[in-house]
Amino acid sequence: MKTIKAQVIICGASLGGTLAAYSAVREGKKTVLLEGTKWIGGQLTSQAVPPDEHLWIEEQGCTRSYRNYRNTVRSYYRNLEGYDHDKINDKSFCPADSEVSFIAHPPKLALSILTDMLAPYVESGLLTVYTEAKLKDCSVEGDEILGVVYEIDGEDVRFEGDYYLDGTDIGDLICISGTEYRVGAESKAETGEDDAPEVGNSDDMQSYIFTACIENRKEGDYTIEKPELYDEFKNLMMPYDEHKLYSMYGPNSSTGKAKKFGMFLGEYNEKGIELFPLFKYRRIVCADYFKDGSQPYDVTLINWPQNDFFHGNLFDCPEAEHNRYLAKQYTLGFVYWLQTEAPRYDGGKGYPYFRLAPEYLGTDDGISMAPYIRESRRIKAKFTVIENDVCDAEQSSFPDSVGVGSYPIDLHITSQTHSFFYKPTHRFTIPLGAMIPERMKNILPACKNIGTTHLTNGCYRLHPVEWNVGEVSGLLASFAIDNGVRPVEIWESKELFDKFCLLLDEYGIQRYWDENNLEEGYRRGQNLKTFA
Repeated sequence: MKTIKAQVIICGASLGGTLAAYSAVREGKKTVLLEGTKWIGGQLTSQAVPPDEHLWIEEQGCTRSYRNYRNTVRSYYRNLEGYDHDKINDKSFCPADSEVSFIAHPPKLALSILTDMLAPYVESGLLTVYTEAKLKDCSVEGDEILGVVYEIDGEDVRFEGDYYLDGTDIGDLICISGTEYRVGAESKAETGEDDAPEVGNSDDMQSYIFTACIENRKEGDYTIEKPELYDEFKNLMMPYDEHKLYSMYGPNSSTGKAKKFGMFLGEYNEKGIELFPLFKYRRIVCADYFKDGSQPYDVTLINWPQNDFFHGNLFDCPEAEHNRYLAKQYTLGFVYWLQTEAPRYDGGKGYPYFRLAPEYLGTDDGISMAPYIRESRRIKAKFTVIENDVCDAEQSSFPDSVGVGSYPIDLHITSQTHSFFYKPTHRFTIPLGAMIPERMKNILPACKNIGTTHLTNGCYRLHPVEWNVGEVSGLLASFAIDNGVRPVEIWESKELFDKFCLLLDEYGIQRYWDENNLEEGYRRGQNLKTFA
């Protein structure tokens, strides 16, 4: 078996995994990045989820490299000759006029930017990227990983390094290496959280989702072939209300019941209240912004409450692969329902002119390469973030902070209890202790697999925080190599931690919130919706 050696081995090019690679190579470390799909970038690319961000993102609350990414997205549109430049005079303009994301944009643009970020290091040979690579095995001795085996182009290849970072969205390396982890919902007795269930359930995880991409062509018929499980899915009822799952209704976290959505702006309910417009929700192309007609149709991503899949999990169960198939069929069924049966505001039925647009996703069917995973396996860490840590202003700023974030605890419907939960949080920080495994010495989490609970994962799982975690993970591995110490020693030693923080400062990792610079950000973002 061929063996490839490097200093840092990153298993999974999720958003966090990609940034872990970026930070490791910037520190001069020979790095290998291994990804199961064709695209690096995870949430932004293969999962097709535009950035979900907090209210103050225009002023603060992210790393410098994430801010550079946001600026690059906007610069791309500012440099397009055919784009309506009257729309982009405001420095905080949204390229697609999305209802949710401040910088909604197509997955291929995200892929291009991330690829360009890594390109100099790939060209120099410092970074090697393998896509469509399958993790098969992991050898461990005591508390250390010795190597991992991947199937690449039909052959097994062994990779050996000093540090192994789990950049998979479901914590595959954590699992296969025997690293202790949690999954699902912990009990109130276990965590002490006010809103944890009385009885824990490791199978009760947030729903995941295959995203679809559609164009609104306004005329014509682009109805897909009826999916084989359509009739079964369309008759399923919401477990929390009287509506069917395929409907214009979704969960209302405030009431525990359902709420009605619209499709486009200017649609109202029977009380005259404007309905939330689903098509604009995750729109990635606004045709009106392209004066030259180069983009004649609005394009949106269907990552909506209606196609959340909660009928089975994707890991730690024998049915995982079958559930993956069902989840994709579920989204295809919802698209077919939209095209044929969805009630329109004008009294008609169906939107046959909604065309699946695979060209935006790099797939044959217009469905994302990979499902968006909201809840991963989570390491048992030296420190676990619990609900009180993020809801109490005095507890949310950790002394060992290596980053910042902000998002409500936003739990989508779960797989066993069919519960969903929403709770505002205080602006929080990311504790280094949550990135240090209890036992293992040379594995680090690099995305949404840090030491959180079922509840707090709901606010640490979004793009800016995952980016931050990945970036810190790569720097932590590099710092440990350079100083001949283990990550746990950096966490335990004030001297080493302070030295590590100097490195974070050098790379523009914001570690604490500037509480004096928040008002403007809130004004700009106060209408931001959270349905991620």
